[in-house]
Amino acid sequence: MDNLLYIVLALLAGATAPVQAGINSHLRESWAGNAVTASLVSFIVGTLALGAYLLATRAPWPGLPVRVPWWQWTGGLFGAFFVTMTVLLSWRLGATAMFALVVAGQLMASLALDNWGLLGYPVRPLSWERLLGTALLVAGVVLIRRG
Repeated sequence: MDNLLYIVLALLAGATAPVQAGINSHLRESWAGNAVTASLVSFIVGTLALGAYLLATRAPWPGLPVRVPWWQWTGGLFGAFFVTMTVLLSWRLGATAMFALVVAGQLMASLALDNWGLLGYPVRPLSWERLLGTALLVAGVVLIRRG
């Protein structure tokens, strides 16, 4: 049952990405004027929402980081790049093509992270099934772009 819940939550999380891109793209067009400003507003609203959640749940604050490797602070940079690119590209590529490409990129990076156990992921070696699944997704991207 836990696995089913995780699958549903992952699908819901995935479904929010094209909705967020569309909302942020409208914000860019109607008010912000550019993708970076719209992305900044998105991050500010998200930061406020996360802060409110932490306050409401009385989650403990970890204190000042003493020995955290520098690269552990870079996650937000990847998030900022991702959100800004979706704002910039969603109207140019369309939601389906853009997110097909995003998922293809995510799968290719995930294959490398799993295969070599990078960033602490458990090692899951490349297999013909994983490679075939990724190739099929890339073929799907090609078909979506032609449609």
